[in-house]
Order: sequence, then structure tokens, then C-alpha cells
Amino acid sequence: PRPSGKVSCVGAAAGSEELREPSGAELRTADTGAMGSMFRSEEVVLVQLFLPTAAAYTCVSQLGELGLVEFRDLNASVSAFQRRFVVDVRRCEELEKTFTFLQEEVRRAGLALPPPEGVLLAPPPRDLLRIQEETDRLAQELRDVRGNQQALRAQLHQLQLHSAVLGQGHGSQCAWLTLLGRACPGRRRGRLAQPLPSPAWTRSFVAGAVEPHKAAALERLLWRACRGFLIASFRETEQQLEDPVTGEPATWMTFLISYWGEQIGQKIRKITDCFHCYVFPFAEQEEARHGALQQLQQQSHELQEVLGETERFLSQVLGRVQRLLPPWQVQIRKMKAVYLALNQCSVSTTHKCLIAEAWCATQDLPTLQQALQDSSSEAGVSAVVHRIPCRDMPPTLIRTNRFTASFQGIVDAYGVGRYQEVNPGMGVLADRVDPLPTAPYTIITFPFLFAVMFGDVGHGLLMFLFALAMVLAENRPAVKTAQNEIWQTFFGGRYLLLLMGLFSVYTGFIYNECFSRATAIFPSGWSVAAMANQSGWSDAFLAQHPLLALDPNVTGVFLGPYPFGIDPIWSLAVNHLSFLNSFKMKMSVILGVTHMTFGVVLGVFNHLHFGQWHRLLLETLPELVFLLGLFGYLVFLIAYKWLRIMAAGAASAPSILIHFINMFLFSRSPTNQPLFPGQEVVQSTLVVLALAMVPVLLLGTPLFLRWQHRRHSRRRRQPNEDKTGLLDVPDASMASQGSDEEKAESPGDQEEVELVLSEVFMHQAIHTIEFCLGCISNTASYLRLWALSLAHAQLSEVLWAMVMRMGLSMGREMGVVAVVLVPIFAAFAVMTVAILLVMEGLSAFLHALRLHWVEFQNKFYSGTGYKLSPFAFAVEDE
Repeated sequence: PRPSGKVSCVGAAAGSEELREPSGAELRTADTGAMGSMFRSEEVVLVQLFLPTAAAYTCVSQLGELGLVEFRDLNASVSAFQRRFVVDVRRCEELEKTFTFLQEEVRRAGLALPPPEGVLLAPPPRDLLRIQEETDRLAQELRDVRGNQQALRAQLHQLQLHSAVLGQGHGSQCAWLTLLGRACPGRRRGRLAQPLPSPAWTRSFVAGAVEPHKAAALERLLWRACRGFLIASFRETEQQLEDPVTGEPATWMTFLISYWGEQIGQKIRKITDCFHCYVFPFAEQEEARHGALQQLQQQSHELQEVLGETERFLSQVLGRVQRLLPPWQVQIRKMKAVYLALNQCSVSTTHKCLIAEAWCATQDLPTLQQALQDSSSEAGVSAVVHRIPCRDMPPTLIRTNRFTASFQGIVDAYGVGRYQEVNPGMGVLADRVDPLPTAPYTIITFPFLFAVMFGDVGHGLLMFLFALAMVLAENRPAVKTAQNEIWQTFFGGRYLLLLMGLFSVYTGFIYNECFSRATAIFPSGWSVAAMANQSGWSDAFLAQHPLLALDPNVTGVFLGPYPFGIDPIWSLAVNHLSFLNSFKMKMSVILGVTHMTFGVVLGVFNHLHFGQWHRLLLETLPELVFLLGLFGYLVFLIAYKWLRIMAAGAASAPSILIHFINMFLFSRSPTNQPLFPGQEVVQSTLVVLALAMVPVLLLGTPLFLRWQHRRHSRRRRQPNEDKTGLLDVPDASMASQGSDEEKAESPGDQEEVELVLSEVFMHQAIHTIEFCLGCISNTASYLRLWALSLAHAQLSEVLWAMVMRMGLSMGREMGVVAVVLVPIFAAFAVMTVAILLVMEGLSAFLHALRLHWVEFQNKFYSGTGYKLSPFAFAVEDE
């Protein structure tokens, strides 16, 4: 239970278990925990913090800089609007809204905010009012200047449009329209309209500007609404004018309309208003228009000067925003995070301190205590930290660095491990100056299984060089801040790609393949000359037999195995594919069974760590017997046949597949000779022993838990039995038992957890079926190593034969070869990168990922935990 919050800060300091210099026993425990972190997550404990009210903000701010603890919400039943520091959070949110407005204004001006310089701490609460006042002053000043700028631009735009209307040549057009109206009052642009009124009526003009895409519709509507009682002229402006809103140059259409009658004029004005046209006064006399044009030009010049001064002042304001906004954003973000963390704390009854609960790594407790003491020294009362018992499963903490992060990410994508179970990924020891990799299972097995499917010296070298270039350039800002998602994916896994390429070079040397070509690094172990000398191959024999066989039983033909990898002479043989097919298939079975057995063995460390000794006999031992008795025996047959059967007896060698089938059928094949004496007895014994392990695996754990539960129940019924209190829980790690039914073994839960036997049987039945059937399906699944390796080799061979070999056979002359090989090699390089490196590499990566998630990790890794998410400002800054 959570300790009561009804205690003053002084009383809590006096009655709590403060951190002190550890004794000898405590030192040994700490060392054991450090060693345990080499193979599993670090030890995490629940601590209670008593923070003086005057120094609570400073303490939490310091914890945010260190990133040591994850706070628990002690006010989960309280709404966000009823918490203690909700007013401060709202003020920070209002400031962030103002910051967003200022940032958008800076971006609108085409500027960028520089990154903040140095380490910025969360500002004291008293500085919040100062930052808010300065921010509001800057925002209001920016609004006023921006509004004045928009108004001046709009005025300048209207003056420019008016000048364009007067200077567009509508003056001569006006005289022409006047003469046309008097001479032929019913004609407009060659179209006969209604007879115009008497020339004694007053003639008027409407001049203005309209957007080009509206001009045709405006002209058509004017003609139909006024029934032709007008004469109109439309012209585009000679120069593009800057739009006052967007700032982009745009072309406008000026118009001049001559009409008779007041009613026609009202219609024209209403129509131009509907089209949002700019309408300007237009004098009929040429002199008046010329004077008005000069006056407009003078006004435009004066307005441009005022606008220039306004924009210069706006630049000064934006400069101040660029200088002040980045540090303010970081500080207010940290301040908001601090208040949100304080809202998760409860208040003591005396209101003298805040009580917080947090998860913290055991080895970080001294640092935590020192940080709180330094932060609360000015308040006069020191903050207090002490450990409290907890039955909840603690979060998982696995520290990583830039090298191990990608490998641990592969494991965490499957699921975050339970607290302190064996970690198949890779962490680092945090108490070392040089990061020491821990539990390097995935860092070795994942690149190796990938390389088995991707083995080629050339392709692996290209991948290695690409990853090496990213590693060498990892500290460059341009590389780290690239926004391309594909590049970010590759860059995040650069160390993974580095090892994948390196292991591919290694397996490529084993396969003796470099861009599908074999290399003779060492002398071949086969001698063609010895076969020709001792077989009497004549010219007639060679003419009749295009294919020649090398017999290793002939003296001097087979000199011994190749020193490393596959002999290059196999690349010239027609049965090359059959040889590799057999070799890689058996190799896949051996690697698969070894990988799965290693996973089962890792589960032993989980059982030992959590004190589940019965699982060693009732689960791990039956699983090993079942797996090794069947498929381990298959690996033994493969190795035995490789070592026992020589070249002389290869023709009559027995089939392993038939032996393995007969093993399950309890039969024998007369045509398939045994590999060793007593093979049938051994096979029958192993099958019976493996089948006998199934009921043990199915019923062993449930029956043991039932017996244990009854024994604990009888002990609780004894009147003189001491009751186990909640504070007797030895460690928080007891809460991380393997499964739900295992929680009944925790001493602190014996009085509350009732064993549900049906659920225990159901869980164990699922585990038994999954493991027994999984041994068969998972072994077959590892054959993907064989399939993808052959597919990669054959695809590389096809690409070489269809592209490079064709180019090399086109011509013998040096000039022809040089001209032809340039585009052919370019095509070969592009297809090699696109098909073999990218597509085949992605396929091999996904298959290696599946082998780790499904075939390997499910033998010991549950992945049902959750990460420790410490309160840290580094995440807030990102």
C-alpha cells in the first residue's frame, strides 16, 4: 500500500529510510545487480520523494535535466482542471500560442529561427511574468507593424492600378468612343445595338481594373444587363503589379466604359461592385487626366518611401524575435513540463511538502539523492528519497548508445521485455566510462543469419562501404538533420548495415562468390591433369563426351579439402547447383536447431533469476529432450554422415531423410542401410522419450502449482503461523513472475491470489502445443536460409550472364569493347544496386527478422513489459 501522505516534510525526513553509505552486504547486492544488467534489464525500484514546497519546482527541474526518474500519477482520480498547478500550465500554453504566432510571422518573412545556444535551464517561476509581458509586447508590435504594412501595400496597389488606368491609352480610346457614339450611337465593336438616346443626354465614364479571369464574364454581363447602351474597352496592364496580400506579381485588366443615362450608370456600378472591381475617377479632358496621373505618381513615390521605412522597422522587430524566441521556447517548454510533473504529486496535510512517487534505477539512487539535496539547499529543508515496496511490475530499463540502439530496436519492435528477463538485444553498462556491450545475442545472430541468405563478397562489400560512409559522417549536421524518411531509416540503422555487410563478406568467402564469380584464393583441391593421365582420355573420347567427370577415388585427383570455403572448381561443374543445394539445406537445419536450442537454454537464466526452480525440471528439461531428441538427432545424422562416409562409399551412402521418416514410423527400409550399429534402437528410444515429455510439459507445472497452493493454504490455517505482511516483500523483482499463475508464488500475494486451475491448465496447454508443433514448423522455417541463399546466388548469376557476359562477348577490339562496356557496366551497376542490394537485401532482412521474432525469441522472451520513460528535458527539446 502507498504510505500515507499525512506527514510533514520534517517528520518524513526523520522517519524515512534515507540513502546512506552501503554496508558490505549491500555492496555485494549492488554488484550482483550490475552483473545482472549485463544480460537483462537494470534493477528499477519505486521511490518516494518528499519535496519542500519552496524547492519543489527547482528539484523537479533538476530531475528533468538529469532524466533519472519516471513519475507516477498520484492524482489519477483528479481531473486536469482541478489540479494544483493548472493555472501555471495554462499560462505556459497561452505563451506557446503566442510563440506559434511569432514563429509563423518569422517564416512568413522567409526567415528561419536559429537553434538556441548553450544549455538553457527552466526559468524560475518569477520570470514567467517577465517573459509573458515581453512576448505580448513583441506580438502586439508585430501585429501593428504588419497591419500598417498591409494597409500601405493596399494603398500603393490602388494608386498603381489608378495610374495604370489613366496611362493605359484609354485617353485616345475615350476620344474615339466619343466620336463613335455621336456618329453611330447604336454600334459597339461592330455589333448593332439599340439606338442610343439623344446626343443631348449627358455622357459619363466608368474606369477601373478587374482580375483577368473575371474580365470576360464582366464584359458579357454588362452587355446583357445594359442592352448594349454602353461602349466598353478592356486592356491588360503593361507591367505586372505586386499583390498586396500574397506579394506575388500579377497582371490586371483595365477597363473604360462610356454610357448614357443615370439608370445605366447605376447598373454598371452595381455590376462592378459584384465583381470586386476597383473603380477610379476618370476625367474626360486630356489635361485633367495628365495632371491626375502626375499627382498619382508623386503619391506612389511618397508611399513607397513610407512603406520602405515600415518594412525596415518590421525587419528590426523580426530580428528581435529571432534572437529572443528560440531560448524562450525551450524555457517555457521545460517550465510546462515541470508543472505537469508537479501536478502528479500529492500535497501533505500540512502543505509544507509535495509527495511524489517515481521509478528509478538502483544505481542512479545516489545521484538522485545528491541532485535533490543540491536543489533544495536554499529552502532550508532537504528533500528526502527512500525506497518503498511495490507489487506492480517495474518498467524495463535497457541503456543503449548509438551502436546498440538499432539492435535493441529490433527486439523492442517485437515487444518490450518483462522486467529483468533475459534481453536478446544489446544494452550497455551505464557505470562504465567506455560503453561495454551487454548480452550481444542479436548483434551476432541477426547479421549472421542475414549474411547466410545474402552471402556474396561483392554485394556485402558495397553494403559495408555504404554503411561505413554513414558512420564516418554521422556527426555532420547536414547528415543528421536530413528530412528524407528513407535516408533517416538507413541512417538510424547504419551500424546494423555495417555488420550485415561485414558478415556478408565473410559468408561470401565461404560460398566463394563475388558478384556470382568464384575466386581462386588458394590452389584447388582437384587435379584435372591426374584424371586425364590415369583415365586415358583420347581425342576421340573427348570429342564424344562433352562432359567429363572427376573421380575422387582415382589417385591424385582429389588432393584434399579447400582451405577455406567452397572449392572454386565447383563453379565450373554442371552439378554445381545440386552440390550447393545439398550443402545449404543441411547447413540451414544445423543453424536452425542450434539457434532454437540456444533460445531454450536462455530460458534457464530467466527461471533461475525469478526463483522458478520447478520450471527447470518441468519445462526446460522436457523441452530440451523433445527438441534435441528429434531434431538434435537429425543434426547428429548430418554431421556423422559428413565425417563417416568417404568418397569410396559415397555411391552407396544411406539417405538421412529416409532414416528420419522411418524413425517416426518405427520401421526400416531394406534398401537404406543404417549409418551405425544399433541405429534403430536409438531412434525408437528417442521418439518414445520425446513423446513421454509431452505429458510432463503439459501437466507438470499446473500440478506443481496446485500442490504448492494447497500447502500454502494449510500453513495459513495454522493458528500460530505468523502472517506475512506486505512490507516483507524482498524485492520488487518478485512482481515480474513468468506468467499470471506464477504470481501465486510471491510471498506478498499468498493471502490474496486464488489459484484458478482451469486458467493454469489452459495456459500450459497452449504453451505445450505451441512448443511441440513449433519445433517442427520452426525447423522447417529455417530452410528459408537455404532457399534465399540459392535464390540470391542464382539471381546474381543470371544478372551476370544476361548483362556483363553479353557485353564482354560483343567485340574483341579495344575500342569496340570500351564503347560497349560503358553503358553495359552502368546498367549492370544500377540493376545490382536496385535488385540485388535493395530488393534482395530487404527480403533477407525481413526473413532474418522473422527468424528472430518467431523461431528464437518465443523460446524465452515474452515481450510483455513496458519501457521506463524518465522525465527528461532532452525528449522535450526534440
